[in-house]
Amino acid sequence: MGTSGKKTIEVGILSAPCIAFQLEGNFGPFAGAFEATVQNGVVCVTGKEGSSHPGQQAVKAARCIFEPSDENMSFVLKDVVIGIEFHWERKEDQRFKGALVFVPEDGQVRAVNVLSVEDYLVSVIASEMSATSMPEYLKAHAVISRSWVLSQMKKRERAGGSAPALCRETAAPSEIRTDAEWIKWWDREDHTLFDVCADDHCQRYQGITRPSQSLDNVSGAIKQTAGEVLTSDGEICDARFSKCCGGIMERFSTCWEAVDPPYLQGKYDGEDFPAEIPLPDLTDHAQAEVWIESTPPAFCNTDDTAVLSQVLNDYDQETKAFYRWEVSYTSEELGDLIKNRIGEDLGCIEDLIPLERGSSGRISKLKIIGSKRTLTIGKELLIRKALSPTHLYSSAFVPVKRSYGFVLYGAGWGHGVGLCQIGGAVMASRGYSYKEILAHYYPGSRIEKLY
Repeated sequence: MGTSGKKTIEVGILSAPCIAFQLEGNFGPFAGAFEATVQNGVVCVTGKEGSSHPGQQAVKAARCIFEPSDENMSFVLKDVVIGIEFHWERKEDQRFKGALVFVPEDGQVRAVNVLSVEDYLVSVIASEMSATSMPEYLKAHAVISRSWVLSQMKKRERAGGSAPALCRETAAPSEIRTDAEWIKWWDREDHTLFDVCADDHCQRYQGITRPSQSLDNVSGAIKQTAGEVLTSDGEICDARFSKCCGGIMERFSTCWEAVDPPYLQGKYDGEDFPAEIPLPDLTDHAQAEVWIESTPPAFCNTDDTAVLSQVLNDYDQETKAFYRWEVSYTSEELGDLIKNRIGEDLGCIEDLIPLERGSSGRISKLKIIGSKRTLTIGKELLIRKALSPTHLYSSAFVPVKRSYGFVLYGAGWGHGVGLCQIGGAVMASRGYSYKEILAHYYPGSRIEKLY
């Protein structure tokens, strides 16, 4: 699908029992307000009052496609959930350009947006951060986001178009579970009906809801880097990124399968580490504790509101502490949390013992001792999910026992692999070019122009 030979991408936006949407302009013979549902495995679209098909079934098919009559047409999806299961989760109406597709998915209806890759990137850049960010930072993120999505699409093509996850290519399981241990990671193995999803699980994509605030800045960065990607050993880089590494970047294998691309390294996020002080080995628990419980200098160690307001969207700015943070729980609260969040009844929690840490100090294996049983969990996202009503900011933390329970002293926000978004913004504010930012966060990679 697509026009003028442009490379297109399929983005999964929303899955629900019923999706309300508005076609603003002519999508073939259709215009106005509609609802989409699934009945007996088939998508059913019904027109609402004021639509071109009010009060009757407009479409009934296994796959419903609404193509805009021209590129200026848009559609609105109601109650799109953003920040799924994270502390900023909320619903909002979002506007999109391109084609709208509905497909059945697990008894619900899934809305998919089909558009050109470059138009997709305009939204991603403005959705991931403020569209008013510094030009060099916007350009760096344009190259990263383009590289990541094209690398994921390439993986899906290699797998025959239905199994996009890297773990399928390497035949490595993404979950290992016994009575004593549960190791699991999430990548993209669940996306078989589209290329990428629209939430933080992949890259934030919120249509033209936010880019319109400062479209020229973002589209300018896309145009100035048109077709540019990061490569390593002849392959497009899987250019991961997160909000704040906490001072040292994380390795890929800490968060996902046991491979470590050379351009995703455990590297200090600063200009030069003080020569008189050895760079700490944060895989060592004692050194990790010292690092996390201190506030060492780094690009991402900033409280510069001018920089942060450009990097963080309105709801991201609700997070005030990210370089270093802390949370506390009673033993009973923690036991209830683990039971509710990951379905494991361990009783009151008696101890939390980090078994393995990555290069940034993020815990990849955590032993949880409860009054009923003991369980070891990993990798970082399962740990973050188990120990928070939403998700912990990161798994780089030191658990400290108190009389009532535990305090978790933590570092960073997100998985910490690849670009540290806050650190990259600080670099841009200090005059670094987008190529220098990319060289810092993806050492050994090259910029190549694909088209």
